[in-house]
Amino acid sequence: MELREATIDDVETIRSIARDSLHSTYTDFLDSETIDDAIDQWYSDGFADELESDDAVVLVVERDDELVGYSQSDLVGQQYGTGRILWLHIDPAARGSGTGVRLLVRTREKLLDSGADQIECFVLADNEGGNEFYREHGFERAGQRKVDIGEETFTENVYVEQDLGDEGWGTVDELDIDGTTVYVNYGEAARGSQSPFYVAYEDQERTTQYGWFCGNCDSLENAMGSMGQIECNVCGNQRKATRWDASYL
Repeated sequence: MELREATIDDVETIRSIARDSLHSTYTDFLDSETIDDAIDQWYSDGFADELESDDAVVLVVERDDELVGYSQSDLVGQQYGTGRILWLHIDPAARGSGTGVRLLVRTREKLLDSGADQIECFVLADNEGGNEFYREHGFERAGQRKVDIGEETFTENVYVEQDLGDEGWGTVDELDIDGTTVYVNYGEAARGSQSPFYVAYEDQERTTQYGWFCGNCDSLENAMGSMGQIECNVCGNQRKATRWDASYL
């Protein structure tokens, strides 16, 4: 899995994924014509210009060299202090493999790296699956707002990160990797040269650490050295040593 910033060359595929995703999820309360009109309006020629904007963050996710999802966010407020995840779409054929969770995590990380100190997520109140997704992955509803789609007005729920005290934000994903079941906590991350590493546990309660999950190639073939360095034996992603060993001084 590769996650990267979107480019002009991705626009047509992004539009196609948005159309397929909305048709598979929203037709219970939006008719097909309204969806198509909205897609044409949202992802017209102006969307390419948005990719170049300093306050826009659009990420795409690829599997086997094929784009299967994207997130669309922006930075607003004083000094761009609020990162808003406006859309997160996964191709219906690629759902159920944890791709959406990984895209959510990386989008959050990108917004924080870009200067945001709080994250908001938006999803239509009628989209039961979308609301459940955010509730299950470290967010809670904080309010609502009205949005116009076509000639109709809908209620959109606003989610913020749950207050977990000293633990901070986190979401745990159960993964089966080469026959091994691990529980990856995306709230415990270490910066890598290509992508973050995340702590993987043997149990859902997170009492016993299994190792480190490489966010670049989805492997567990790595370990932390005595000075905090981590290197993935599969893709070469690495985290440099973070402290001096006193015995060398």
